Amino acid sequence: MRAARRFLRWLPATAQATLIFVLSAQPDLHLADEPLLDFILHKVGHLAVYAVLAALVAWALDLPGAVRSRVWTVAVVTCLVYAATDELHQGFVQGRHASPVDVAIDLFGALLGLAAYARIRRNRPSPTSV
Repeated sequence: MRAARRFLRWLPATAQATLIFVLSAQPDLHLADEPLLDFILHKVGHLAVYAVLAALVAWALDLPGAVRSRVWTVAVVTCLVYAATDELHQGFVQGRHASPVDVAIDLFGALLGLAAYARIRRNRPSPTSV
């Protein structure tokens, strides 16, 4: 039963990673007609999808008995590695290019997502106090 629960906890993070991969595979992903707005939406999109990914990875790892600092570290490293490989992937997609700046934005988004997850986790009542 424990293995099934662990597997199921990874499904949302896997779905988010798949979404990121699919979006990265789009050769001409324009979000707005105005170039500056399109640029801003792309960068905010990077922040958002990696914030969600980091929170979902942390949730998948955050099982009873888990060491919190290890959960956060693994979540950040997972998102950083995924961001780097995602940019590498974009380098092979026609009309897209790899950008180390995007990796940095993705990392910042992951950190924001972990901060949000930590705050939500801290504020929710524990099962024994309900």
